[in-house]
Amino acid sequence: MTNVNTNAGTLNPLFHPAANYDSPADVLKAQELSTPEKRIILSSWASDMYAVESCPALREIPGMSHTVRLVDILSALRQLDGDNDNDDPPRGGGVPMRLRRPWAAVEGRSA
Repeated sequence: MTNVNTNAGTLNPLFHPAANYDSPADVLKAQELSTPEKRIILSSWASDMYAVESCPALREIPGMSHTVRLVDILSALRQLDGDNDNDDPPRGGGVPMRLRRPWAAVEGRSA
């Protein structure tokens, strides 16, 4: 007996996205998916569960014949949020604040 759901064309794209989409860009272009469904697929691909052990910036998705860059997945997620201006990954940390030297403040008062 054969399972009729083993054909990649009949697999539900939400449960088997690697069989239907080859890249984060393909997920974004998929007209049959809602925005929340796209977010589910992309978020699952970004998971550390799929990280390549020797290169955590890559994801190895079961059923996909190639690795996917994490930066591409995160960029696609940002596009879903409407942030199309910046394709660079977010930088860590905030802007450092430079404090005035205490003696400079004292010198400024005495002048």
